[in-house]
Amino acid sequence: MPPRMLTELEDEVVEDDFKPLTAAQSQTWRQQTPMMSIWAIVWGQLAAGCLVALAAWLVTGKPAMGWSAGYGAIAVVVPAALFARGVTGKLARTIPGAAMAGFFVWELVKIVATVAILFAAPRLVPELNWLALLVGFVVTMKVVWIALMFRTKRQRTA
Repeated sequence: MPPRMLTELEDEVVEDDFKPLTAAQSQTWRQQTPMMSIWAIVWGQLAAGCLVALAAWLVTGKPAMGWSAGYGAIAVVVPAALFARGVTGKLARTIPGAAMAGFFVWELVKIVATVAILFAAPRLVPELNWLALLVGFVVTMKVVWIALMFRTKRQRTA
């Protein structure tokens, strides 16, 4: 079935549905929706990574499990910190176009750094346990979603 074309009347209705915010409405929205600090998320990831590494060591009784889980957390935290530093740098604050381009460049740096750190794991972590590394990696990475969930709950209660 071919796609249906909008009639002129329907086209006007679609355009009328969109109403740009006024400056006052925009300012009110910004005040009601505070920005989350990227550095707070990085610190949260670091804390979660330390807790996972400690838990892996205490639960299994094997220091190698703790080191493996901790290394998985490092594979998230170090690239995230590089990304945060890059997107909050002086150049990104002064030139709007550089901020957008910098976002993509630093995201690529983050991905490359993550892959490099994971490839180096067998040489750097004695008695590496890949499952523990994966658990540390995933738990640390999910801190962003937990932070967003708490932010959403705070906004609903405020």
